[in-house]
Amino acid sequence: MEQFKGQSRLPKFAVPKRYDIRLQPDLNSCKFTGSVAIDVDIVAETRFLVLNVADISVRSDSVSLTKRNSSKRELGERREDQGSGGTFSWARNIICYTCISTVISNFVKCLGGDHKEEERSSSPGELVQVFQPLNVEIFEEDEILVLEFAEALPIGVGLLAIGYEGVLNDKMKGFYRSTYEHNGEKKNMAVTQFEPVDARRCFPCWDEPAFKATFKITLDVPSELVALSNMPIVEEKVDGHLKTVSYQESPIMSTYLVAIVVGMFDYVEDHTSDGVKVRVYCQVGKTNQGKFALHVAVKTLELYKEYFAVPYSLPKLDMIAIPDFAAGAMENYGLVTYHETTLLFDDQCSAAAIKQRVAIIVTHELAHQWFGNLVTMEWWTHLWLNEGFATWMSYLATDSLFPEWKVWTQFAVDSTIGLNLDALEESHPIEVEINRASEIDEIFDAISYKKGASVIQMLQSYLGAECFQRSLTSYIKKHASSNTKTEDLWTALEEGSGAPVHKLMGSWTKQKGYPVVSVKIKDQKLEFEQSQFLSSGPRGDRQWIVPMTLCFGSYDICKNFLLQTKSDTLDINELLGQKNSQSTFSNWIKLNADQTGFYRVKYDAELAARLKTAIEKKQLSATDRFGILDDSFALCIAQQQSLNSLLTLMTAYKEELDYTVLSNLITMSYKITRIVADAVPRIKDFTKKFFIRLLRNSAGKLGWEPKPGESHLDAMLRGEVLTALATFGDEPTLNETIRRFRAFLDDRNTPLLPPDIRKAAYVAVMQQVNPSNRWGYESLLRVFRETDLSEQKVFILSSLASCPDRKITSEVLNFLLSSEVRSQHAVFGVAVSAEGREIAWTWLKDNWEHISATWGSGFLLRRFITSIVTPFASLEKAKEIEEFFASRSKPSMSRTLKQSIEQVQINAKWAESVRNDRFSIWRTVTKA
Repeated sequence: MEQFKGQSRLPKFAVPKRYDIRLQPDLNSCKFTGSVAIDVDIVAETRFLVLNVADISVRSDSVSLTKRNSSKRELGERREDQGSGGTFSWARNIICYTCISTVISNFVKCLGGDHKEEERSSSPGELVQVFQPLNVEIFEEDEILVLEFAEALPIGVGLLAIGYEGVLNDKMKGFYRSTYEHNGEKKNMAVTQFEPVDARRCFPCWDEPAFKATFKITLDVPSELVALSNMPIVEEKVDGHLKTVSYQESPIMSTYLVAIVVGMFDYVEDHTSDGVKVRVYCQVGKTNQGKFALHVAVKTLELYKEYFAVPYSLPKLDMIAIPDFAAGAMENYGLVTYHETTLLFDDQCSAAAIKQRVAIIVTHELAHQWFGNLVTMEWWTHLWLNEGFATWMSYLATDSLFPEWKVWTQFAVDSTIGLNLDALEESHPIEVEINRASEIDEIFDAISYKKGASVIQMLQSYLGAECFQRSLTSYIKKHASSNTKTEDLWTALEEGSGAPVHKLMGSWTKQKGYPVVSVKIKDQKLEFEQSQFLSSGPRGDRQWIVPMTLCFGSYDICKNFLLQTKSDTLDINELLGQKNSQSTFSNWIKLNADQTGFYRVKYDAELAARLKTAIEKKQLSATDRFGILDDSFALCIAQQQSLNSLLTLMTAYKEELDYTVLSNLITMSYKITRIVADAVPRIKDFTKKFFIRLLRNSAGKLGWEPKPGESHLDAMLRGEVLTALATFGDEPTLNETIRRFRAFLDDRNTPLLPPDIRKAAYVAVMQQVNPSNRWGYESLLRVFRETDLSEQKVFILSSLASCPDRKITSEVLNFLLSSEVRSQHAVFGVAVSAEGREIAWTWLKDNWEHISATWGSGFLLRRFITSIVTPFASLEKAKEIEEFFASRSKPSMSRTLKQSIEQVQINAKWAESVRNDRFSIWRTVTKA
């Protein structure tokens, strides 16, 4: 049995075909009992069955494999083939139909259920063999259950029966408990979260995406509760305080998509035009908050049916808000689970940003019903096929539903997140090797999601939207109900387009990183050179096939080509013709037009100056204004451009009013202010005033009050601008927001503090809190305790962390570990002010054992590390962090830790370059 330890994948000598699962959760003791009967196809000679189990106790005497045979003669022939040398006699295990009925019936009854003989029994006259394992052993480190039999099992399908029990854990994975209040009483609900590898915590299974099977689920639950699973209910029997709920058998799917939720819920309902029933479930009393998501879901299912030319494959779609939920959402087939902040929207109390987030997340999860659920990656190496596509499709769908939101411009932010992570030496390829289950969690990151979506956008732009859609339809139809690898997608796109997709995309998915394309103009020629972009400064030696898009002084004059070598030269006269080239030669030239490519651009001084002028004259699209500034910021961090030149470029944006562009500028301003404070503390306040001046124009035009008919984007921008001004200490903003906050404390419905600027008020209040002036802190805690909106609790926690006072910061951090804060919300409070960094680092070290035990191995634990560690900017601190975690790291966080330490080292180098440029920076930030 030892040979199965330490393996990355399960052996393939047995394949599950069907699971019959019965569960009885006890919501008072927070335990559950279960039984599973698995149709297993033995496809190669073996004496072993190896499947996944974690955190559940298997009852050894309940385990058996039953094999049906059509006749004694067939069985006898197979016995003769086996030979007489074995120690196990099949003949002694031949039993008749009546006996096997009794065996299975007794197995189910001992687990507390009723046996349905007509569903699972053999036919009269069939001969049945029952194999009892010699050894039943769980290897906890490998999360496998190994069953050893006396001799080789017969080839063909058998029924593996296992009884077990487990605990409804509080780790938000596997089969877990979440808490809620009903009529003032605290209650438990039972919830599943199986992706990536936690179905094994609910039932023994082949817990890998390629082992697809059908699932028949039965639940025994308290009669007053709602019990949901992937499929519609076919039967519900009430017996006193308990009821037995049976569901339709599912189509073929992977284990990580199985879902169960048991609790007290209400719902709103609608139907698609072709009759699919769609419901949004939430806590009793919150159904109005589910109506927007319901509308989005119905429209999205119809849109995807048309886009993919394949209908949604289940008869119903349930979406449910869970109070305790680690991720944003989970795409379980037919029962999508959500964090409350990503499904519920309150027309009166929710910010516009929440409305957009709900739409993006719902469309993302529903895209998975095709990309992920119907067509599934073969192994986690190809996770990006799920997440990259769902991310890209969510923008396509949201743009179709809400074109006024301009989400394709906002998509540039997603690309930037991917670019920033992929600029690290410790990044990873889109197609990343996974050797252990513990490594899978870490690749649910910006590479799989954001870079994945960005290279899809780049490829769609290169091939054309119509060709791309047609090829996707072909891909989904061909691979429906099966598993695929990245190469399968490239083949479909290559066949549909005739383009060399395999050759083009290999460099983008099989190697980490991306290029920076340097361009300069000389003698009416454009000279290009690509090299790997790294935030640490040195240029890597990798190379890509880069789809280049260029615009020359106008979006009417554009050219596309592939940069397939390290360098290339284009003659503008040849490219545009003599007439056009003369007018273009002195005009702006923009590479990566509309930011469709996943790469950075570095312009020479002349081309950069032309683009700055074009920004000031409002000649460029919002997406290109975003891209120019974002590339410049990245080059500054990598010491390929001075901070002074970046600040000079930023002055061209003083009249900027586009949400995406200005929001990104604000994000940069926070980072610049921190690095200046580290490098040259005496000019920190001047830098803050520089950004206050830069933002005052937009703040004045947006005002404090929502305007009749104003855009969704203006509502979001107002909150971000005011929050930035409050953070930078702008006195008029601080005074006005605190005045409005006082009115809000007296009347939660006051029009003086609409939802979109509440966070700005919370941040403003915390800027003035200290041990002798605790009014703002105590007031926010009161609001936190009184609100039942998760989004408001999150806003408050992140605002508490912004306090510059160290003693208050310490109090806030300790509050995060209290029972008042749901565990998934705590991470929002650890991104503290620059002044509180050392306090947070000491707190993390002092509480590491508790934090590690509570948040386990998921992305929430990694958020603690990245939020607290990455703002530092000294090599000494990087070494200190590395030494602390040297004996505390584990596989599920090792990559995140290396990336975080690298980011600190990058910050240290950036701070050093800022120190060297301090006099020119001082002159720029002190200009009136």
